[in-house]
Amino acid sequence: MKKIIVIIASLIAICVLTAGIFSAGIVVGGLVLPKTATPISETLAPSISQNTDSAPADVGTSPLVPEAPQAPAQENPPQAPSQDLDTLFEPFWQAWDIVNKSFVDQPVDQEAMMQGAIQGMLDSLGDQHTSYMSPSQFQQANAPLEGSYEGIGAWVDPNQDYLTIVSAMPGSPAEAAGLQPDDKVIAVDGEDMTGIDGNLVIRKVLGPAGSKVVLTIAREGVQKPFDVEITRAEIIIPSLDYRMLDGNIGYINLMQFADDSSTELQDALKDLMAQNPDGLILDLRYNGGGYLVTAVEVASEFLDKGKVVLYEEYGDGSRDTYESLGGGLAVDIPLVVLVNEGSASASEILAGALQDYGRAPLVGTTTFGKGSVQNWIPLDNDQGAVRVTIARWLTPLERQIHQIGLTPDYPVTVVSQAAIDNGFDIETLGVDPASVIILSADDIKAGVDPQLDKAIEVLKSLVK
Repeated sequence: MKKIIVIIASLIAICVLTAGIFSAGIVVGGLVLPKTATPISETLAPSISQNTDSAPADVGTSPLVPEAPQAPAQENPPQAPSQDLDTLFEPFWQAWDIVNKSFVDQPVDQEAMMQGAIQGMLDSLGDQHTSYMSPSQFQQANAPLEGSYEGIGAWVDPNQDYLTIVSAMPGSPAEAAGLQPDDKVIAVDGEDMTGIDGNLVIRKVLGPAGSKVVLTIAREGVQKPFDVEITRAEIIIPSLDYRMLDGNIGYINLMQFADDSSTELQDALKDLMAQNPDGLILDLRYNGGGYLVTAVEVASEFLDKGKVVLYEEYGDGSRDTYESLGGGLAVDIPLVVLVNEGSASASEILAGALQDYGRAPLVGTTTFGKGSVQNWIPLDNDQGAVRVTIARWLTPLERQIHQIGLTPDYPVTVVSQAAIDNGFDIETLGVDPASVIILSADDIKAGVDPQLDKAIEVLKSLVK
């Protein structure tokens, strides 16, 4: 049975430090929210359902704390015989007794020991998105957020060791400050964020418009962490922008997968198609995600009815299948898709489907790689909560997105001269340094865009 899932951002995402439509000023990116998600302007962390079989949700800093949907239930979940579990846990309880009786500093903190044991158990799974939140952290993460619609304007992933920037939103304070995809926020206003849950870090970044926050950033390719001062602001992010380019090419920049993005896309396509373009370029660069259902609706504008858009695969091997809806306005016209390291979650779902069907080649750089679904499950007696990865997204050809991303058909890597001057090492990009295009400040000011130029070149070859 096909489900509409809410993807909790404080669960990838990759939360958006935004404002505008997201009341908290931060939105979790790398995650996809189903449209059944309720607005979450009150809480930053995912709303927790008591149903332990529920599926994930995306956490927008402002909006959308979803009610987690039901994940496929196993008819006969495997359970170890009680005697086996008793035997398995004998060493644990023996160690527990030894510490309680013999540790030099008595009395020991049994609650801290219990919480440490839970964290150690989850760490052993080797999944950075599966973790434990203590009662105090869980309470803070679910506290109401006040004074929404203000932030720094960035999609973030709260599920890594440090809060990680997925992409800065166009025209936002984060973009003006030069934040880049995969930047790690290791301190906020001088306070070390090591070991702090990403959802709590987000709350420290939030604040009223006009106030300042100092983020200490660790960036791959730059030897030492550095401070970035950002002035918070009210941020309103449109879903898309579109126009005709020279050469009779239609261009659509889809910035997010919001509730009304598919309607806005339809309006844009009607306008562009009425001008009889030779082809279309869909720009998903720095699009950090949004609603899963919107991603399916958008894909439906470019794919015939009944095409698989993605599979959501659970731990028991069962799957939910999402298919295109039909009635698309641009299923036949030549199409090229622009992606980069800031394209995450819903963007990767859409781009992966279009690439798998040969419907559109990808131009740019490898995408972010957010393709797993998490769910928070509260523990009894107010003992915190456990976040568990319950599903993965697969493209129609069953390619895994998570931690891999999508590789473009036509790679074009661009770096600013300013980044190099500030110590960025292009060797860390994993591509031939000779192939990297370096843009000067004048190039950037003039709007030079080698990736878009390549997309136009590829599209013209498809038209011919």
